[in-house]
Amino acid sequence: MYGSVVTTLIALIFAVPISLGIALFQSELAPSRLRLPSIFLIELLAAVPSVVYGLWGILFLVPFMSNYVDPGLVGSLGFIPIFSGETNGLGMFTAGVILAIMIIPYGAAVMREVIAAVPRAQREACIALGGTQVETVRMAVIPYASTGIIAAIVLAMGRAIGETMAVTMVIGNVARISPSLFLPSETIPSVIANEFTEVAGNNIYLAALFELGLILFAIAFLMNLIGRVLISKLAFQSGTSAHV
Repeated sequence: MYGSVVTTLIALIFAVPISLGIALFQSELAPSRLRLPSIFLIELLAAVPSVVYGLWGILFLVPFMSNYVDPGLVGSLGFIPIFSGETNGLGMFTAGVILAIMIIPYGAAVMREVIAAVPRAQREACIALGGTQVETVRMAVIPYASTGIIAAIVLAMGRAIGETMAVTMVIGNVARISPSLFLPSETIPSVIANEFTEVAGNNIYLAALFELGLILFAIAFLMNLIGRVLISKLAFQSGTSAHV
């Protein structure tokens, strides 16, 4: 559970601002000749299987993190416990990065749809008051779509916390709770994937893995339920505004 929470938080820290930037660019700022190709590219990345991301992570991301990113963070921020310790490219930080790469297309697509649903009158009212394009986005579009953006973040969180193959291939798979982000650890999905074949004849071990699966299901269900409630609330507010 510790590894699942930490890797998901790392993924959200990286993915949320990038996803929001992509969504705003595609819906508000991109010229017409770039909008459709960029949307197609993001949707294509969202369809890539997780095992492909995991293979790419082992072959390219892990060596890159081991040779450049992790040593640089240890050298400059090593006095902070989360950035201390040995580095070999495998660990919670790398798992969080690959999770961020995986959920960026998903979050960007949902946020783009939410922003596109903002009534045109909101933008026109801000422009009529003298607002620039950036001010219109900041003062009219984002506040109106904030509930939907939060829902997109929650849905992306549910996707990240349940990811299995890509995380299993880069997290190191060591049963350890450590403050350092560079040390190997485990997540609930990686434990189930790695150890389910070892439970033959051990009913307690099997029951423990099923309990982990139940915990993971409860977390993912709760995240999706919160997201759906927020999206329904946004739809209700939009319908009320249109009626008025």
